[in-house]
Amino acid sequence: MANDLELLTDAQMQQFIREGYLLIQADFARPVHQEIYEQLERMLEQEKNPGNNLLPRVPQIQQVYNHPTVCGALTSLLGPNYLMNPHRYGHLNLPGSPGQHWHKDNYVFDEIIRHPRPRWVFAFYYPQDVTADMGPTGILPGKHYYHHISSDDPAQTTETELPLCGPAGTVALVHYDSWHRATANSSAKKRYMLKFLFERMAEPRQPAWNNASPAWQCDDSDPHAAVNADVWRWLRGDTASPAETPEARDAAPKLLAALEDEAEAVRLNAAYALAALGAPVVPTLIEALRAEAVAMADQIAAKMPGNPRGSNPAACPAGNALAAIGLPAVRPLIGLLQDDHWCVRTMAADTLGNIGLPAQEAVPALIQCLDDGHPRVRRHAAEALGRMEQGAAEAIPALIAHIRDNDVHVRHNAVLALAKIGLLANEAIPPLLETLEDEDRYVRYFAAVALRRIGTPEAREALLDALFTARWCPLTTGETPY
Repeated sequence: MANDLELLTDAQMQQFIREGYLLIQADFARPVHQEIYEQLERMLEQEKNPGNNLLPRVPQIQQVYNHPTVCGALTSLLGPNYLMNPHRYGHLNLPGSPGQHWHKDNYVFDEIIRHPRPRWVFAFYYPQDVTADMGPTGILPGKHYYHHISSDDPAQTTETELPLCGPAGTVALVHYDSWHRATANSSAKKRYMLKFLFERMAEPRQPAWNNASPAWQCDDSDPHAAVNADVWRWLRGDTASPAETPEARDAAPKLLAALEDEAEAVRLNAAYALAALGAPVVPTLIEALRAEAVAMADQIAAKMPGNPRGSNPAACPAGNALAAIGLPAVRPLIGLLQDDHWCVRTMAADTLGNIGLPAQEAVPALIQCLDDGHPRVRRHAAEALGRMEQGAAEAIPALIAHIRDNDVHVRHNAVLALAKIGLLANEAIPPLLETLEDEDRYVRYFAAVALRRIGTPEAREALLDALFTARWCPLTTGETPY
């Protein structure tokens, strides 16, 4: 399969980064999409929506996500070891449906902070032809970096809507932070959309697509050229920090003031303009991050269309700037991990995780944060350690201890961090086996992923035993129980 992958081009990657979406096609010689559509029809006539059991209930769907074009595109965006998240859902938009309001999805009951760097991707699949009158998924192109829009009411929204239409087999790859909704279905036809989520399991070390140009290509119409250039650079595995410039001292005060501007676009662009000034602005950005974190502490759980369950706020602008600067920001951020305020410690850990592999010096301090009294700090420390991958091997005992944490988000990310560390975490096999019985379905899933990625004969055998015990048969229903 790997040799047959149809990787994305530079132009396709640039469209995804700039607009937040890409439409691709899974073509088959036989009518796979019609077969899937008919199975969906039969299934929903006989039973309720299977939710996370959609794939075992309709196993042919896996053929779509294994298609060389789809798999190649996901590899290009998320790296070769990407993971299909266990959360998925079959959306049925019936004739006469008025559609939804604009919203962003939460990160599957987790407290992930939203960043421009795409570590998660939606893959919306249409098993039938979809036209604009059938209620396709609509998005607001180029607004995925924004936590607010003019209005979540489509009748009041001033941003330009794009309906994602196409023939059967269309897969829309969409930045996870995109504003989206089901549009009104004014046709006489049903519209199915199967929502699957995919996530990155390793930080970029080199381009995973057919990359020809090292530089981000932009023109005057790109409203966030510096943001997009940072995403491009990160996806290419380029961890070099911006060069220091003589203009830094003069430009910084004006840009720092812009971090507090009322307009989200101004704050966003100011953050990445500051990042381009390099190491000299790090001390000032550290103070800005502290102030931003304290200010947002009371709002971090606020429910709004950009944060529907109050758990996925946007990153602090200064945090984005420090992540883009990279290595020179690591030691000052380690200092913030000792701050008296829980939200400052949280944002420091999150920013170190966003820096990723270049922040491995922070591993000992992040291990200490796993024992923090505030669960958000523990959760983001575990996530950051996972981003260090095998460079966080010394954290394995502490991560093992926290797969039994009383907070589900901490357990989730401790297990996921062990999965990203992989083979070196073989001492985690016994507690991971116990975690296959965790009360949370997602913690259970990532424990299985960790055992698979550890990959020793002992881990594989234990995982297979557990999976055979929990086997779920897609042919077994109330009408055909055996």
